[in-house]
Amino acid sequence: MKEETFKSNYSMSSIHRVIQVLRAFSIEHPKLSLTEISKRTEISLSSLQRIVSTLAYEGFLVKDEKTKQYSLGLELMFLGQLVTQNDALLSRAIPIMEELNDQTKENVSLNIIEHDERRCIYNLPSRHELSALTFVGHTSPLYAGASAKILLAYQDNTFIQNFINMIELKRITDSTVDSKESLLEQLSVIRNQGYAMTKGERVKGAMSISVPIFAKGNLLLGTLSVTFPVIRQEEYDIEELICLLKDAAKRIMN
Repeated sequence: MKEETFKSNYSMSSIHRVIQVLRAFSIEHPKLSLTEISKRTEISLSSLQRIVSTLAYEGFLVKDEKTKQYSLGLELMFLGQLVTQNDALLSRAIPIMEELNDQTKENVSLNIIEHDERRCIYNLPSRHELSALTFVGHTSPLYAGASAKILLAYQDNTFIQNFINMIELKRITDSTVDSKESLLEQLSVIRNQGYAMTKGERVKGAMSISVPIFAKGNLLLGTLSVTFPVIRQEEYDIEELICLLKDAAKRIMN
């Protein structure tokens, strides 16, 4: 459905504002004042006061009376737990991801494609002091990073071509691809080898290996990734690590 059709026939501006408020919070900004929320959402203070008060009453926000700052409430955690319990992909993936995390001691993440971006929906952190961090909810463009490129590589040709035509490649680091021709070549290689491995494309000094997760009928559900600092690369047999990832991905949907 086209965005303009949705907005004219189905959209409710009040609900959009509520979602904007909840999305104003992040790992970097877990606590925000009313003024800070207003700046991030561009919602007037008068309208924002009613929205925030209602969200706090329903348990979706919590107000610190001393600092007058708000943070996300436990009600969201309870709803998130329901999603985890009821989502087939997560329920199958989590125990296998835990095994992979035990085996590698590295950051293991599950990613999906959402609104033409990569989004992390589950993550197990590294056991090492020096680690490459990934956060649940974090998004990135489909041309940067192993998990993102897997998600793009296994889309149909029409999707890929439309994406290539509309995207403006912006360098996140010096290693981010900046040529559409190079990106297409990389996607072809990824499909042929069945995995993606990147170094420093989104975060300098971090490398990632990612494989696709398929349902029956070769429907792409998401990606399974291991991420770690480049300086630890020599500690691993990369081919063995790729095999571990591929085996885990197959087990998730078998």
